[in-house]
Amino acid sequence: MDDIYLTIAHPAKVETKVKGSRFIAETKMVESGGEVLEFLKGIRKRERAATHHCYAYRIGRGQKVLFKYSDDGEPGGTAGKPIHDCITGRNLTNVMAVVTRYFGGIKLGTGGLVRSYSAAAVRALEESGTKTVYITDQLKMRIEFKYYDQIMKVLEKHKAEQISSEFSEIVKLTVSVRKSKTNELKNEITNLTHGQAQIE
Repeated sequence: MDDIYLTIAHPAKVETKVKGSRFIAETKMVESGGEVLEFLKGIRKRERAATHHCYAYRIGRGQKVLFKYSDDGEPGGTAGKPIHDCITGRNLTNVMAVVTRYFGGIKLGTGGLVRSYSAAAVRALEESGTKTVYITDQLKMRIEFKYYDQIMKVLEKHKAEQISSEFSEIVKLTVSVRKSKTNELKNEITNLTHGQAQIE
């Protein structure tokens, strides 16, 4: 559905070693290019002695997906793309994974690099867990008090969350509801109040 997506539950940081090389994989939930740059900048500053900072991120859903990956000096296709594949393989979005490498003196070859970067990214993503996010609309409504109890039942039926309320002869409500249920909720409240409810 258009109003639901999977992302990581929390940031994670894990370290693995392969033939002397250290791979430090970190994940973070991101929703903008600015957050991507800030996360990468922080890691580069903290791990300034590292050989490479390879990464991938994916933001958005459906037709509006922004993604990028970088090998940061590793042979083409051996780091950024494998990290990105780990993200898309789990159907995740709004997430960034950075794998920092400290070279250990032994070359791993292209196959070894792909396996090492993939394994590091997988471990970090597994550590991060997943969560389901629902995209919501926020509605403001004005209703007569006599309809309040019935409206509460309608909100519960549609699993809408009441954010705020203000009581007088006219009750002012602010509610949050899944985008896919917005029109159905509006129609039901309009019918229940015989068109008297004001919803915006």
